[in-house]
Amino acid sequence: MVYTLSGVRFPSVPSVYKSPGFSSSNGGDHRNANVSSAFLKKKHSLSRKILAEKSSYEPESRPSTVAASLGKVLVPGSPSDSSSSSTDQLEFAQLVPENSPASTDVDSPTMEHASDVEPAIDLTGSVAELDFSSSLQLQEGGKLKQSKTLDTSEVTIIDESDRIRKKGIPPPGLGQKIYEIDPLLKNHSEHLDYRFSQYKKMREAIDKYEGGLEAFSRGYEKMGFTRSATGITYREWAPGAKSACLIGDFNNWDPNADVMTRNEFGVWEIFLPNNADGSPAIPHGSRVKIRMDTPSGVKDSIPAWIKFSVQPPGEIPYNGIYYDPPEEERYVFQHPRPKRPKSLRIYESHIGMSSPEPKINSYMEFRDEVLPRIKKLGYNAVQIMAIQEHSYYASFGYHVTNFFAPSSRFGTPDNLKSLIDKAHELGIVVLMDIVHSHASNNTLDGLNMFDGTDSCYFHSGARGYHWMWDSRLFNYGHWEVLRYLLSNARWWLDEFKFDGFRFDGVTSMMYTHHGLSVGFTGNYNEYFGFAIDVDAVVYLMLVNDLIHGLFPDAITIGEDVSGMPTFCIPVQDGGVGFDYRLHMAIADKWIELLKKRDEDWRVGDIVHTLTNRRWREKCVSYAESHDQALVGDKTIAFWLMDKDMYDFMALDRPSTPLIDRGIALHKMIRLVTMGLGGEGYLNFMGNEFGHPEWIDFPRADQHLPDGKIIPGNGFSYDKCRRRFDLGDADYLRYHGLQEFDQAMQHLEERYEFMTSEHQFISRKDEGDRMIVFERGNLVFVFNFHWTSSYSDYRIGCLKPGKYKIVLDSDDPLFGGFGRIDHNAKYFTFEGWYDDRPCSFMVYAPSRTAVVYALVDKEEAVKEVEEKEPVEE
Repeated sequence: MVYTLSGVRFPSVPSVYKSPGFSSSNGGDHRNANVSSAFLKKKHSLSRKILAEKSSYEPESRPSTVAASLGKVLVPGSPSDSSSSSTDQLEFAQLVPENSPASTDVDSPTMEHASDVEPAIDLTGSVAELDFSSSLQLQEGGKLKQSKTLDTSEVTIIDESDRIRKKGIPPPGLGQKIYEIDPLLKNHSEHLDYRFSQYKKMREAIDKYEGGLEAFSRGYEKMGFTRSATGITYREWAPGAKSACLIGDFNNWDPNADVMTRNEFGVWEIFLPNNADGSPAIPHGSRVKIRMDTPSGVKDSIPAWIKFSVQPPGEIPYNGIYYDPPEEERYVFQHPRPKRPKSLRIYESHIGMSSPEPKINSYMEFRDEVLPRIKKLGYNAVQIMAIQEHSYYASFGYHVTNFFAPSSRFGTPDNLKSLIDKAHELGIVVLMDIVHSHASNNTLDGLNMFDGTDSCYFHSGARGYHWMWDSRLFNYGHWEVLRYLLSNARWWLDEFKFDGFRFDGVTSMMYTHHGLSVGFTGNYNEYFGFAIDVDAVVYLMLVNDLIHGLFPDAITIGEDVSGMPTFCIPVQDGGVGFDYRLHMAIADKWIELLKKRDEDWRVGDIVHTLTNRRWREKCVSYAESHDQALVGDKTIAFWLMDKDMYDFMALDRPSTPLIDRGIALHKMIRLVTMGLGGEGYLNFMGNEFGHPEWIDFPRADQHLPDGKIIPGNGFSYDKCRRRFDLGDADYLRYHGLQEFDQAMQHLEERYEFMTSEHQFISRKDEGDRMIVFERGNLVFVFNFHWTSSYSDYRIGCLKPGKYKIVLDSDDPLFGGFGRIDHNAKYFTFEGWYDDRPCSFMVYAPSRTAVVYALVDKEEAVKEVEEKEPVEE
C-alpha cells in the first residue's frame, strides 16, 4: 500500500496551493481532510537487482567509528560507511583517531545530504521554485555565471545547511564567570564545578569519538532511513532486540524478506538496493515498520527516527511513512531568517485549534489566515505548539510519539516548511515548543519499550516513569539518547528553519523529584543538592551549546518554575545556557489576585512578583498562557467577567459593572505585565481580546478502574478553536481589547522599553493603589483603585522636558470612557519627588493605565512647524 497525495490526510489547501490530488471535502471528518479517509493501493516491483557495483556505499565513503565505554555513559557506535555487500554485516572500529571524521559524518560522494533526502511538502505543485532567470546567466561552455542582480538573501537561506556543516562549536570556557555574576554561588562551587567538569568531559568525549558536536548532532544522516545513489540504508538502535527485520508495503509485510543485521552495540542495519529500473526499493509514501523479537515478545514499531507518520481512518496506532518525495515536489525555502529581535513579543499558537470553525486547522490555513493576523497585531515571534507527532490530540502535543515527524493532523512536512517560510517573509521569528523532558507512554507508535525493554532511551523502573504525566523519562546519561535528542534539536532548526525553541518541562528534567510537591523558596540549597539530575543539566548545557554554536541568532527559552540560578547564563561562563526563562510565577499571581476582592489587592505584591527575577538573566513574562485556558481553569477574561460575557459584550446593549471592571483590569494586567515582567512577553492566541470560555479537546467518556465515569464531550470541537471573529467584530467589546493589545505591541516595537537598561519604580502606593515606574524614556502610571480618580497627581521622572500620552487604556477605541484629554501637554518642573529629579502633574482616573513618553527635540520642532501657518 502506498500513501499517495490523497492518502496522507493532508489539509485542505487554498486553491492557489491546491494540487490535483487534494480533496477539500471533509464530510463529517473534523480533521479537515488533513489526512485522506482512504488509502490507495498500488503494486510495486519488489525487484532487488543491483544497478551499481556496490550495494551499500562506494569505497570513497569515509569509515565510521564508534566510541569506547566512558564510565557510566554508554557509548555504542554507529555502522560503518565503508563498502559492503547487502548481506554482509558492516565492520566497526573500536577507537577513533584524533583526526578521523565523526561516526555521524556521512559526507561521501555517494551519500546525499539530509536536506536532499527529506521531503519538503505540498506533494503536487506547491513547490516554491526560485527564479534565477534574472540573476544567473549562461557562460560559454554551458557553465553558469552569477550576474550582479543575484539575490544573495535567497542564496543565503538555500546554502545555509552546507555553511552550518562547516562550523565548529566553540570550545568550553572556564565556567567561572558565574561566581562574578552571583558571589553567593561560591558557597556551592563544589557542585557547580562538578557539573561543569561533567559537561567538559562529555564535550571532550564527543570531540574525540564523534568528531565534535556538529557531527554528532547529524544522527539523522546515519540513523533511520538514509538514501544514497545506489539504495536505501535503514539503521536502528535497539540493543534489547534478539532479531529485527524491516517490513512494510514495499515487501508486502513479509518478515523474512528484509532481515537486519546487528552490530556489537545494538545497532541494526539493512541496505536495500535500488530496483532494476533505478527507482528506490521503498516508494515514497509507503508504510514501514520494524519488527523485532524482544524480551517482551514480537512487536512491530514505528522507526524511532521516522520523519512522518499517519493515523489511518478507523485505526488507533499510527503508521510510519517513508517520506522521500521527488525533487520537484519538495518545498524550497525562499526567504532568509529574520534578524533576531531585540525584544521578544511572542504569539503562542496551536495549529489545530487556530480556526474559528470547529475543526482541526491546517498548516496552510494557519499560514494564510493566522500569520497575517499575528503580523498586524504587532508580535514579532510565533511560538507553535504540538509540532512533534503525538497520537493523543488532547495532550496539547506534550505526549510525543515520533520526535522527528511534524504532526500529520495539520498537513505534511512541506506544508510546515511553507508556513515557516511565509512567517520569515513577514519578518516573524518562528519558535517551536519542543518536548525533550519526557515521551509518550505508548508502546505501539512511540518510543516506550521500543526494543522490548523499559531501558531503551529511558531510565528503567520508577525513575523512568513520571507518575503525574503518565509518561517516560529519558536517560540523559546515555550516549545514544544524547545523539537522538541533540540530533532532534538540530533537525528542526536545520531542515525546517525554526528559529529557536521553548523547551517544555525543564524543571522536571533538572530535578529527580521533577518539581512535584516541592515549594521552591529561593534557598540555594534547593538547587545544588542531591536532588539535581546532573546528567539532565549537562544535556541542557550541550543542547544550548549546539544551538547557539551553529545558529548564533537562535533563541532558547526554558520553562522552569524553580528559579534555578545560572539558568540563563552562557554555558562557557558556567551557566545552563538558555536565553530566556519563562516567568511562570506571574500568571499564578494574577490568578491568586483574581480570586480576591479589589480591596485585598496589594500593589507592592504585584510589583514584587513582576520584578522578582535574577540579575542578568532575561525572562519572558505573561499574564496567561495556554495553561490558564484549558478546561478546568479560567482565562483572565473569564475570571473577571464570567457569565456576563455571554450577554453583555455587544455595544448595542448596556454594559454591566462586572463587564466594565473586567475590560479595564484586563488591559491593565497585560500592560503592567509587559511593562515590568521581563525582557520578553507572551500571549496565547485569542487571549489578546479576552477569548471567552475555555479549551476543551474532543474526548470520549473516561471509565476509571473504580467504575466511575468522567463524562466526555462527545468528541466535540466546539471549544477547541479560536473565535477570532469576536475580536474582529467592531460591534463587540472584544474588539476594543484586541485594539488595545495591538497598540501595546506596537508601542513596545517603537520604544523597545522591555529591553531598556533603565528601569526605575518610583511609586508603590497602597493607599492610592498607584504604581508608577520608568522604562527607557517612558513613564507608566497605573491606578488600580476601583473608585478613586486623582487630578493633579504628581509623578516623578528622570528626564526634564515635555511629555505626551502614547497609550491610554481609557481611550474609547479600547473600550474605555475617554476621561483623559490626549491634546494636553505635560511639562516637568525641577525638584526631587519620589527619588526622581523631576516631576509632572497628571490626571489618573480609576482603573486606568497611561503611558507618557518624553518628546525629543526633533519631534518638538516638528510639532511647532506643523502648527505654524504656511506663508503664501
